[in-house]
Amino acid sequence: MPGRRAAKTSWLTVLLLGAAVLLWVAEQRRGGTGRPQAPRVEKAENPKPGSPTPSAAERKARPASGAYEIYQDCVLAEYRNNDGDSFKVRLKDGRIEEFRLYFVDTPESAFKRYPGGDTNHERIRRQAADLGGITPEQAVETGKRAKAYTLGLLGGRPFTLHTCWDSPYQDQRYHAFVEVIDEGRPRWLHELLVERGLVRILTKPADLPDGTPAERHKQHLRGLETRARQSRVGAWAW
Repeated sequence: MPGRRAAKTSWLTVLLLGAAVLLWVAEQRRGGTGRPQAPRVEKAENPKPGSPTPSAAERKARPASGAYEIYQDCVLAEYRNNDGDSFKVRLKDGRIEEFRLYFVDTPESAFKRYPGGDTNHERIRRQAADLGGITPEQAVETGKRAKAYTLGLLGGRPFTLHTCWDSPYQDQRYHAFVEVIDEGRPRWLHELLVERGLVRILTKPADLPDGTPAERHKQHLRGLETRARQSRVGAWAW
């Protein structure tokens, strides 16, 4: 008899312990004492060409080597500060944004004095030195020619623009490659400016939309510059 009582007591203990475990598990599932799970974060998809202009934060974070957005049938927008390498563009959906060309810098098209006493004269002197040591006055004349060439070309017919919306100086000017038709075939605007001796190769480089590495393309531009110098065109003609 004592042995039967002991066995009965052992089974009762096991049943009570099992019930307690089941109650605890049920409580955890209801979230009574468990830790909250972290919310799931969905990874945003890359914007497609023609999508709305990205926010300032998105533009800042996006690297220049990222996928380019392509905007066709762009037209030049009227703006008093348009020049040879920086201009406002009306996109096909009506938005107007300001863009700057990769790789090249056209000389200033005028001597300027700004509020506070600053001027662009030192910048013009550096541009003149990089264009073969011409005078500041000759550099400004080159800048005027570059401005007339770019605005005349872009104002003549619609063009295609490739951009990653990167704005290094956070000044709402975005780098871009501009594709135009020259003598019946597509060309990059910055290449045409180099061929004509109207720019110095200086500003931000980037891989081309077709995948050509930036460094290889820069060597190509140096070759175009050498031929422009040998042909004595643009700034190299002085």
